[in-house]
Amino acid sequence: MGVISAQSSDDENAITQLAARVGKCLRQKDLLLVSAESCTGGWLGQAVTAIAGSSAWYERGFITYSNDAKNELLNVSLAILEKYGAVSEEAARSMALGAQKNSHAHVSVAITGIAGPAGGSKTKPVGTVCFAWMLKDGALTSETCHFSGDRESVRRQSVIKALNGILSLLSRHP
Repeated sequence: MGVISAQSSDDENAITQLAARVGKCLRQKDLLLVSAESCTGGWLGQAVTAIAGSSAWYERGFITYSNDAKNELLNVSLAILEKYGAVSEEAARSMALGAQKNSHAHVSVAITGIAGPAGGSKTKPVGTVCFAWMLKDGALTSETCHFSGDRESVRRQSVIKALNGILSLLSRHP
C-alpha cells in the first residue's frame, strides 16, 4: 500500500472543494456537465461524482484513452489525430465538441495529455496536457499546460486545472 503524502491529501481536499464549487455553480445556472478524459482516466468524473447530488448536474463522462475511442465515441477525426496528435489543443477541442454532441450537457471539458513516465518527446514532453472547455452556445477555449512531477502528480494537476477551467468558463456565462 502506498503512503499518502500531506501534499496529495491537500490536493485531494482541493479537488473535492473545486468539484463542489463546480456543482454549485452548475446547479445555480441549471446546466449539465459532460467530461471527456484521456490521460486522467476518469479521475475528473470520479471527483465530481464524489459530490453528493452530482446527478443533478453531471450528465456523463467519456474515458477515451485510445485514438480509436476518441474517434468512435467523440467523433475526433482521424485527420486531426494524424496531423496534430492526440495530445493537442485541436484534439482537446474536438473531444469537447464531441462530448457535447453525444450528450445532453450544456458544458463540456476535455483532457488529453502525457502523464508519463514514458511517451514524451522533444516537442511534447511528459507532463504536456491539453484542455478544452465548451459551452453549448459555442464558446470554446483551450489551453496547453506543462506539469512537473510523477504520473500521479501530472494527473492530479490536470484534474485541478480542468475544474478551475470549468469555473472560469462558468464565471463568464450569464
